[in-house]
Amino acid sequence: MTTTDWFIDIALLLIVLRQMREERLTTRTILLPLGMIAWAADNYLTDIPTAGNDVLLAVIFAATGVVFGLAGGLLTRVRHAGGHVLIKASRSAAALWIISMGFRLGFAVWSTHPSGAAHLTSFSAAHDVTGGQAWVVALLLMAVGEVVVRLGTIIIRGRLLQARVDRNAHKPAHRTGAYV
Repeated sequence: MTTTDWFIDIALLLIVLRQMREERLTTRTILLPLGMIAWAADNYLTDIPTAGNDVLLAVIFAATGVVFGLAGGLLTRVRHAGGHVLIKASRSAAALWIISMGFRLGFAVWSTHPSGAAHLTSFSAAHDVTGGQAWVVALLLMAVGEVVVRLGTIIIRGRLLQARVDRNAHKPAHRTGAYV
């Protein structure tokens, strides 16, 4: 792993830890993690292997990321106050994020050590995974799926909440004894 790899992984971990304090759902809140994951995709998805079980591996990892992202998005608190949608990652949402990021980081470190590389090579050969780039693609698609689905879930929840608040603001106040 390069210094840049470490920086990106740690920065992505810090994003969710930062979200453990409540903040407004803004364009910056959305674009920062998307920008980071887009940068990683641009730098690491140079070649997408499709031989053997490479695509299956990528689909399984991407689906895992989607599940983690959906769970993290649903476990993030979304509320309306002061005319704004506010979000706050719950401990459970943060734990899911840390577990998934930690898994990818740990996997990357493990796979660069001789014993990890030997096990990974043996597993890849036995399961018709063509090489290291297939694992890079799978891990990156897992991260992309998690980030995009988590953010999408939070955005949808925020918009639904804002629509409900707007709808309720236009309802006439109920008065006791009044007929409608």
